[in-house]
Amino acid sequence: MDQNLFLSACEKVIDNVKEGNGIGTLSEKTVHAVLKNYLVPDTTCHEIKIGSFYADIVCEEGIMEIQTRSFDKLRRKLESFLQINPVTIVYPIPYRKYLRWVNEETGEISAPRKSPKCGTPYIIFPELYKIKNYLLDPNLKLHIILMDLEEYRFLDGWSKDKKKGSTRCDRIPIALVNEVFIHNLSDYSKLIPQDLPDEFTTKDFKKVSGLSTTNATTALNILFHVGAVKRIGKKSKAYLYSR
Repeated sequence: MDQNLFLSACEKVIDNVKEGNGIGTLSEKTVHAVLKNYLVPDTTCHEIKIGSFYADIVCEEGIMEIQTRSFDKLRRKLESFLQINPVTIVYPIPYRKYLRWVNEETGEISAPRKSPKCGTPYIIFPELYKIKNYLLDPNLKLHIILMDLEEYRFLDGWSKDKKKGSTRCDRIPIALVNEVFIHNLSDYSKLIPQDLPDEFTTKDFKKVSGLSTTNATTALNILFHVGAVKRIGKKSKAYLYSR
């Protein structure tokens, strides 16, 4: 983890925003642009065409694809890229989020207000389920990046204060918090909370991870699929797991 390099990438991208027309005007959203410059500062490695698709980054380590959500949209790329190169999916997660409201009429931007929720690496599991069939491929790697950021939203919602149903215009990274690397199947153990008992159920995983019941079930489905946990029996009607 290189905090100085990350902040340098933030400054570079944000300076470009200031030289343009301001927040929300980039064709490429800021988180995506910052991460490209953090991971590989050499811009000649960015947006490289391979076959029918463009890769976010192509470097000595292989191909890197930055995806903030909708991993299902990666399937066609993975089908093509994994046959020829190692592919790292880079998944940014907001750790601490500060919300700022943008009044399009006046240009006024509110002071940042901290969200009470903190992000965790465990929220990647619903996205991994969308590419479950590719997870066992030895060429597929994951890079989870937790960061603090400011989220800018337009005051254009349907509620009286115009906040409910509002449009998110951009997210600006402000600090690097942690990075989790999944280079092989054994590394998936990093996505198992340390506070779990030796034997645990979905309910236990939900409690420790902070996930919903549905997402905790999905998490254990993925961890079982990649061999990070095993089913050792049942407790009442629930599967009993161990590492």
